[in-house]
Amino acid sequence: MEQIGTFAASSYTIRDLHLFRDIDDQQIAQALAGCAVVRLDTGAKVEDSNRARLYIVLRGALAVEADTRNGMADGTVSKILPGESVGEQSVLDEAANLASISALEESELLVIEGELVWKLIDQSNGLARNLLRLLSFRIRAANALLRRRQKLGEFYRQLSMNDGLTGLYNRAWMNDMLPKLIATAHRAGTPLALVMLDLDHFKLFNDTHGHLAGDDALRAAADVISMALRPSDFALRYGGEELMVILPETAEPLAMMVADRLCARMREAAIFRDMRVPLPHITASFGVAMLEAGMDDSALIAAADAALYRAKDGGRNRVAR
Repeated sequence: MEQIGTFAASSYTIRDLHLFRDIDDQQIAQALAGCAVVRLDTGAKVEDSNRARLYIVLRGALAVEADTRNGMADGTVSKILPGESVGEQSVLDEAANLASISALEESELLVIEGELVWKLIDQSNGLARNLLRLLSFRIRAANALLRRRQKLGEFYRQLSMNDGLTGLYNRAWMNDMLPKLIATAHRAGTPLALVMLDLDHFKLFNDTHGHLAGDDALRAAADVISMALRPSDFALRYGGEELMVILPETAEPLAMMVADRLCARMREAAIFRDMRVPLPHITASFGVAMLEAGMDDSALIAAADAALYRAKDGGRNRVAR
């Protein structure tokens, strides 16, 4: 960064500076007269950017990265064009400017020390108004960016809670939500049922028809479950060919009825859409467990798993309690 003159010796006027627009004050022009004008080569960084200074672009453009020393860096870069400024926050805070500032092209900057900025604010209501407008705009822009990031973060959080193959919730979702659903049921004194199901002889199915067909079978099973449940119910892929259904506020007779209906519909599920290909059928074994007093999520899952093995021992393609 090389000083090439002063503001008074340059061809620029205060009308070229957004912060000083609509301000016809000879005293301000005189105060800025001795401020340094510096040149910054393409790619070069502003030296001493950690000082409380205001930098105004006279020519060229700057790239300003988010904080790099306080854990807030996220790759966001703002572009500062001629007439625009950077460093207002550091001046108002009378603290270091933690932004990383570099030239996108050969640029000329007006450098105003923090102490002088405060003097100019004291003597010019117009400058104070312009500064407030600028900061208000940046706050609005920052809030809009934050909202977009929050929505994006929620999107990825939801994405991480869903199984990529079936579209059902995954085990991470279960680990987070099942304890909450159980706590709610215990607190309200309402029933809660857990249905665990396993596709019968799935390894043989894969060996016979191939793993792609196995994936189709899992998706078909997930579709059967998704279409049969109420909006208040939850379905997830527990792992491999094991799926799980959580039925809040559901007593045992209704839970058994739901499991029986799923078992019947599973036998009718179409796996291959190409009608020229023989249609293999899938079946599933179902284990139903009811939440009991003092039971936590681990105990409920263990009870459903034990019921599932009873269904398998009983010949598969059936429901056991």
